[in-house]
Formats: sequence, structure tokens, C-alpha cells
Amino acid sequence: MTDKQNNLPEFSVSELSQALKRSIEKTFSYVRVRGEISGCTRPASGHLYLSLKDEKAVLEAVCWRGVAQKIPFKPEDGLEVVAEGKLSTYPQRSKYQLIISRMELAGEGALMALLEERKKKLAAEGLFAEERKKPLPHIPTVIGVVTSPTGAVIQDILHRLSDRFPRHVLVWPVQVQGEAAAGQIARAIAGFNALEPGGKIPRPDLLIVARGGGSMEDLWPFNEEVVVRAAAASEIPLVSAVGHETDTTLIDYAADRRAPTPTAAAELAVPVRSELQFRTADLARRLEKARRRYIDFLVDKIRGLGRGIPSPRDILGLAGQRLDDLAARLPRSLFSHLQGQTIRLGRVSPGLSAAAIWQTFDVKKTRFSGLARVLETLSYHSVLQRGYAVVRDTAGQAVTEARRVRPGNALDIEFKDGHVPVVAKGGAKPREKPKPGHKKTTTSKKDQGSLF
Repeated sequence: MTDKQNNLPEFSVSELSQALKRSIEKTFSYVRVRGEISGCTRPASGHLYLSLKDEKAVLEAVCWRGVAQKIPFKPEDGLEVVAEGKLSTYPQRSKYQLIISRMELAGEGALMALLEERKKKLAAEGLFAEERKKPLPHIPTVIGVVTSPTGAVIQDILHRLSDRFPRHVLVWPVQVQGEAAAGQIARAIAGFNALEPGGKIPRPDLLIVARGGGSMEDLWPFNEEVVVRAAAASEIPLVSAVGHETDTTLIDYAADRRAPTPTAAAELAVPVRSELQFRTADLARRLEKARRRYIDFLVDKIRGLGRGIPSPRDILGLAGQRLDDLAARLPRSLFSHLQGQTIRLGRVSPGLSAAAIWQTFDVKKTRFSGLARVLETLSYHSVLQRGYAVVRDTAGQAVTEARRVRPGNALDIEFKDGHVPVVAKGGAKPREKPKPGHKKTTTSKKDQGSLF
């Protein structure tokens, strides 16, 4: 063994790993790396683990939780990004990795391609269909606003609502930028929809999701699927007001209405109260004029019809005159009628004789006697004469079946010579049936007659 080999310092594995770590971190304390995300995972700790790759190499990378929450988009496999940070090592596995301190999409072209692909996917599911969009309420009682509680956006909305038509406003505070923003916005929309009507916290009649302008990366949370799906699933009509008039995000397609700005969203939400008052007063005036014109029309029509109707005085005068004439003629008519009947009676009376009158009387009497005998035959009194009786209940109805009688029932029995009230002691008893067989009859010899 040479002297040179004997003079080499001896390192432990840990010492050598730490020396390499310090050397790499010193040499590559700040780098910018462009590559495609691969194998992106986020465990419960919130840290982000991924790989950056190109066509020739792969670089492991890690983004700690605090930094990962500030990334303005959701990192996912296939995205081309530019990551900034320092190069370090992971001694436990003898590998080097990039510790990311900032990440951005690699150019607007890649971001637009991702946006277009996502738009086609969600449109194919029917989330942007016009037939599923709901009309906005004309004058909502409660308006829910999903936005940042600080900044000019919420103040612009409140100020505009106050100027046009003051309403009760509920604000659900959320982040509107960064990786955590999408989840908070989606939960806010779902939370407003989960409120019970008539509950302690009033359920909004209209929702506004708003934020101010910014770059595409700043507005990216409103392109995330979780936000778009929450907006499409909202039962409460929803207005999107994200960015400026030229900015378009996917939530705009899923919302029931899109407003170019947050201020415009407030204008869509409520009408101008003074204009409504003026319009209502104008309609009231027009209604009153129409009512008066209609009454005048009816009055003129009645007057026109009245000119074609004869005077009531003339009609009653003619009727009275006719009545007087009939009253004057009535005694004379009665006297003439009576005189005529007298003459007719005088003509008929000589032909009448006492024999004819008695003969007619006998015929009528004989016919009446026959009818009386038929009536007597059909009457139940003839049955009573033969030893039968009629049983009636307290209502006077005939009781014809024994099963209708109960113990204690008051009954009335009618005989041929009168009525007897009785009280039933028991109910009906079944009738005994005759025993089968024929009764043998015998003839006494002494009763037998002689043939001779």
C-alpha cells in the first residue's frame, strides 16, 4: 500500500453525504428548470412530490406545503412548467432533487392548450348546455357573494347594490388566487346551496362568484374542474363575474349568466329601484286612464241603447188603458155567459126525468159496492179475521222475521179486535226441521167399509 493511499482522509457515509449536499447546494443554490411534470403526488402532509422530465433526463423535485399552496394553478401530469429553486440531495436514498420555491406554467400556449382540452371535456358532459341554465330572480331578497373579503371587488358590489336596490347580502370569504382557491370556491358554492330555506341563516336567491382582473395564471382557479362542476350543480341561480370584460374562464360557461365585471354582476342582480317606482307609477296612471275610458265607453253605449227603447211611461200608459178597457168589458161578458148557460139549461132540463136520475144512481152504487168488496178482500183485516196477527216495532213497521227481534224490544201485536203491547224476552230460535222418513199410516179394520 502506497503512502498516498495511507494519507487519504476517511469519511463515514453520513459525512460524505453531507459534504456532497453542501457542495451541490452551494454550486446550484438557485436554478430555473423547464420540464414536463410526471408522477405528481400530494400526500396528507400537503407537500408536493413530482418529477421534471424532457426527452433525455428526469429530475426529482419536491415542493413544501407552504410553497405548494401559493402555486396559482393545480400541478398535474403532462403540464410543462418552469420551476425555480435550489438543487439539493436526499441522503437517505443517495439522490439529488430540486427543492421548488416557485413554479409557473411554461408559456401561455401550454396553458391555453390545457384550457381548451378541459373545456371540450366538460362541454361533452353537458355542463355548458343552454337548456340547463336557470333564469335569474327579478328582485332577489338575499344575495350570496363568493369572493375575497378584502379588496375592491366586494366593495364595488355592495356599493352598486346599494345604489340600485339595497338587498341583504351574505359574503362567503374565499381565496381567489393560489392552489387552495379552487377548493374554497367550490365549497362556498356548495355551502350556500346547502342552507335550508327559512333557516337561521337565510338561503340566498342568487349567487355571485367574483374576483378582479389578473393574468391567466391568477384566474386559473376559476378554470379548475371542481369549481366548474360546483357552479353547474348549483340549484341557486349563479352569476360569474371573474376578471375584466376580455377575460374568460370556464366558470363563465357553467354559470347561468356571465357578467363582464363584478360591478356589472350587481347590475344584473337587481333592477334600479327608482326606475321601478317610476314605471309602477306610470302603469298606475295608464291603468286609471284606461279605466275611465272604458267607463265612458259603457256610458255612451247605454245612452245609445236607451235612445232605441220606448219610454216606460208610454209602455205603462198603453197597458193601463188596455186594463181599463178589459175591466169595463168584464161584467158584460159575465152576464152574457151566465145568460147563455141559463138558456142551455132550459133546453136540456125537459129531457131529464126522475127515473133516469135513479137509474144512474143505482149503476154508480153497484160499481162502488164491487170496488169496496175488492178492497176488503185485499185488506190485511180480512187476514186478521181468520186468526192471524200483525207484529209491529216501535216505529210502526211490520216485523216479518224472528231474527230481527232482540231481547227487550218493545212490540205491538194487532189482533182483529185490538192491539196488545208486549216486550220480547228472548231472540229468535231456529225452527225444528222434521225428522227424515215417512209416517206409516194404519187403517182400522172396523173403519173399513164393506163393498157389499
